[in-house]
Amino acid sequence: MEKKSSLPPPVLIPELGHLFYTLGWMTGTGGGISIREGDTIFVTPSGIQKERLTPSDLFLLDFHTRSILKAPTLPVQPSACTPLFYHCFQLRDAGACIHTHSQNALLVTLIYPGPTFTITNQEMIKGIRRGTHGPGLANTDTLVVPIIENAPTEEDLSDGLTQAMSEYPDTCAILVRNHGVFVWGATWEKAKTMTECYDYLFEVAIKMKQLGMDPHC
Repeated sequence: MEKKSSLPPPVLIPELGHLFYTLGWMTGTGGGISIREGDTIFVTPSGIQKERLTPSDLFLLDFHTRSILKAPTLPVQPSACTPLFYHCFQLRDAGACIHTHSQNALLVTLIYPGPTFTITNQEMIKGIRRGTHGPGLANTDTLVVPIIENAPTEEDLSDGLTQAMSEYPDTCAILVRNHGVFVWGATWEKAKTMTECYDYLFEVAIKMKQLGMDPHC
């Protein structure tokens, strides 16, 4: 684990939720954010508008037992993405994980019908890392993001997510067809940066396809 942020997760997560709502990534209460600090997991609740999140709305969970250490006073449950966030923390030693319902993330899974999204020769590829703690990619590298099939609930995505992590050890993101994307990083800053870079590249690929251009050139 890398060093703690200067801002505590109860402050950061609502701030990020408000930002991602304005970007259209977490509308309709969709999406989720989780940050790990040592043995404590901070996670957004299910069914709460991200633009209205407050520090008191967050759940605090034990990293090892997954038991709830602190819950909001509202009658809500931890994000349905929580089991998937735990995969990122345990299997990829992530410090933060972000799940968005970005339209760009959804659309690339439709125009790339295969098991991966790929793009190359784009400057923003340099904002993506080769694995959670790995170096940054070069703009001439080919970025590969696995795509898994959607399921009725987020919990049902667990098998597909863990298989994709195993098959693509260098990825820091997994797309879910007709759904959105999961992105993780060593810190919340790196997870946020990569989420922005991935979304930028998804949008570029969509526009290139619309213009009859090849994102692989």
